[in-house]
Amino acid sequence: MTGDQNPTLHDPGFQSLHEMFLHAANVIHNPEHTYLIRKVKGTWVEYSYQYVLDAVNQIASNFLELGLQKGDRVALVMENCPEFYCIDQALQKLGMVNVSIYPTLTAEETAFILNDSGAKMLFVGNHFLLKKFKKVEGICPAVIQVVSFPADIEQSEKFVTYDHFLQLGAELFPKWKEKAEQIFKEVGREDVSTFIYTSGTTGVPKGAMLTHGNFLTNCFDAIDLVPDINKNDRYLSFLPLSHVYERMATNYLGQYVGAQVAFSESVDKVAQNITEIKPTLMACVPRLLERIHDKVVKNARESGKTKFAIFNWALKVGEKARNQKDAGKSLGPMLSLSHSIAEKLVYSKIKAKMGGRMKLFVSGGGALPPHVGEFFANLGLKVQEGFGLTETSPFITVNEFHRQVYGTVGRVAPRQQVAIQNIETKEMITVQDFKSFKPDFACIEGEILAKGPNIMKGYWNNPEETAKVFDADGWFHTGDIGCFDRGYLKITDRLKNMLVTSLGKNIYPTQLENNYLKSIRIEQIFIIGDKQEYVSAIVVPNREEMQPALGLPDSYFENADPFITDDQVREWLNPEIKKLSENLAKFERIKEFIIKRNPFSVEDGDMTITLKIKRKVVMEKFANEIAEMYK
Repeated sequence: MTGDQNPTLHDPGFQSLHEMFLHAANVIHNPEHTYLIRKVKGTWVEYSYQYVLDAVNQIASNFLELGLQKGDRVALVMENCPEFYCIDQALQKLGMVNVSIYPTLTAEETAFILNDSGAKMLFVGNHFLLKKFKKVEGICPAVIQVVSFPADIEQSEKFVTYDHFLQLGAELFPKWKEKAEQIFKEVGREDVSTFIYTSGTTGVPKGAMLTHGNFLTNCFDAIDLVPDINKNDRYLSFLPLSHVYERMATNYLGQYVGAQVAFSESVDKVAQNITEIKPTLMACVPRLLERIHDKVVKNARESGKTKFAIFNWALKVGEKARNQKDAGKSLGPMLSLSHSIAEKLVYSKIKAKMGGRMKLFVSGGGALPPHVGEFFANLGLKVQEGFGLTETSPFITVNEFHRQVYGTVGRVAPRQQVAIQNIETKEMITVQDFKSFKPDFACIEGEILAKGPNIMKGYWNNPEETAKVFDADGWFHTGDIGCFDRGYLKITDRLKNMLVTSLGKNIYPTQLENNYLKSIRIEQIFIIGDKQEYVSAIVVPNREEMQPALGLPDSYFENADPFITDDQVREWLNPEIKKLSENLAKFERIKEFIIKRNPFSVEDGDMTITLKIKRKVVMEKFANEIAEMYK
């Protein structure tokens, strides 16, 4: 191997997430230091640690007055905001359980989670979410109080506004202060911090029980491998805090190091907010990075032949410089000069559109196409891809800051173990760190198994499903297929996604999709082929590329027919698909495809909250159109 040494394992000894927060507020900084930032009526407003501390005391006092006890569940259905942090910290202080619900879920799905978790309280972030709860209020008997962020509601014993809730909490604080501190001292690493429900696309949603210790050790592992994240950093938060990825990567990891967090106004305003708030870090998903890549390339191409030539030259210089650095070699005088010129002419201008201070994107929630990661690296921007699941709180592996191995999800975290189990023979190899990796491991592919202090306690109230994912030796079965590449984990695909053609060929759709996504003409692609003689696909063209190229009006994309049958569009896509098929095995190449007019989306139920296409949903939704491709 490369001679890498295991990092020193740090453990500050925190017993709870609230203790970690207090360390940031009182030791790393002081209570008056700016912690959270959001835009209010067009102006960015700063919130100190003291603001959160005061709110925590008020919220906790109300919980105790209502008779809530350690272990009780409280649900939150709301967008990212400072109040989420305040409520969460009050729950962590009292050893209660945060049950965060995706705002995009239906009323019926929301009711299922409320009832399954037995949540006694609910915080709702806006009128739409409040209206959605009221549709199912009658079948959620455990909820004794609903706290509404909209202030213009008719208050009652059950429905109160957040402002009133805080005001009452301030009055109750002297009564409950001592009791709250007593409970806080009793909260430990084995206590459950949150239930995070899986998406439920393959069955009934399951509540993963994650403990204080799960999150704490994940924070320690993250900084052991990526010590470059520190108290001077500023995050821009836009992924939902109801998802484990944002909760860990931005909320808790940010608390651990004492970083600031700014909240994006919305997903649509991320690009604008980046230039305004100038973050140094962002947790994001591959699809966002792909969109940035496509936009940068498109703008460069439309800037004229000369500027586009300079852009391509700069990318090549960046690639040479990156390869030299990765090999541990100096750039040399000529490459160094070229790199400086490229920085001034190209890289700096792109970085300025990302605020000018961005040092790191953390990519998770799906596979990052290698060419996208390499593109950012050639510009001098780090993209650290990692791997994990809700049940692992979440990260198991991550690429280190000083070395990115694109196409892999990084090195196994120091407190964890990863095993690769042959799908058919069930034989296993185990890797804990570089020292335990052997060259012959690289040829072994199978299901990825994990062990470590970050693994969930199990699924709430669901021993049958828990037993399905833990084997007799305590290994958690991730359901992902992968192998090791030079000691770094490489994800092939989800086990449930693997397609087997009628000729017996195994197809990993994610790998094929990433290959075709290299084309700037393709926005999304969905590979099909299970139990079929050949591979087909649903292709979503890049509208920004196609519309001007073919002279299409806006009304073209408002057509009720979800699929495009125009020959000119097919002829526009055909060369790209043919070219990108050349480097694939014959059985992997797309032979037929249909063209979807508009992208898959979360709103239409086609994608997860981390922008992964739901295979089962899409296969059922477009079953007739898919069947036509095989006639």
